[in-house]
Amino acid sequence: MAGRSTGRPGAAPPADPAERLRARAARFAAVGEPVRLAIVEHLALGDAAPSELGALVDLPSNLLAHHLKVLEEAGLVRRIRSEGDRRRSYVRLRLEDPAVATLVGPRLADVADLAARLGEPGAAGRVVFVCTHNSARSQLAAAAWERVSDLPATSAGTRPAARVPPRAVSTARRHGLRLAGRRPQPRDAPARHGDRLVAVCDNAYEDLDPAGDRPGARLHWSVPDPVRVGTDAAFETAYDDIDRRVRHLAGTLGRQERPT
Repeated sequence: MAGRSTGRPGAAPPADPAERLRARAARFAAVGEPVRLAIVEHLALGDAAPSELGALVDLPSNLLAHHLKVLEEAGLVRRIRSEGDRRRSYVRLRLEDPAVATLVGPRLADVADLAARLGEPGAAGRVVFVCTHNSARSQLAAAAWERVSDLPATSAGTRPAARVPPRAVSTARRHGLRLAGRRPQPRDAPARHGDRLVAVCDNAYEDLDPAGDRPGARLHWSVPDPVRVGTDAAFETAYDDIDRRVRHLAGTLGRQERPT
């Protein structure tokens, strides 16, 4: 139908000013409903399975599917298949789109809600980035975090590799980060009070035991494994995704950004 938004996943931004205005209006309309706004605020911090979103907003799957369809058609979210359990899928906010990132800026989420989900921003604790092998994604995330936030960070793996691969080291170096000398570590220590755990791969998220977690204490970033692909382009794509999310989370938590 003529005049409809072209803000669907993968679509180029409309060139016509009137179309751009309609696309913006569709995004605002999509988040102008309380259930969809709650979903978007939740996804601003991390990816979630439809079942997790259904529990969040207390809706059965058929009604949730309607709201997700509206958000997808407005170009706000997209679905991705789990790299671990291929039967699972996750819903992801399209923060790579500047229009979406602006609409759901890091201050959108309610401060009281963040305090309940992630612990008080001023509380003692760390951000703990976890992936399967602790050789690339979680290492890059911790290094990127240390550059922009004064909140301590560390990384670990559910099944640590023997070393950090050279392409992870060179990717970090290209972006002014240092991974040389870091070694993969197991996640064998109990969580500290106030820790924010961020699983940066599907396998780690699906392997972690949620027992004892505060509600929402674990975040999930579904970042494809660049080591499996083994190209510079894959590492750059993973880094870009991680860096964008790190800056968004640091801004949401209100941590002071260090000069770069």
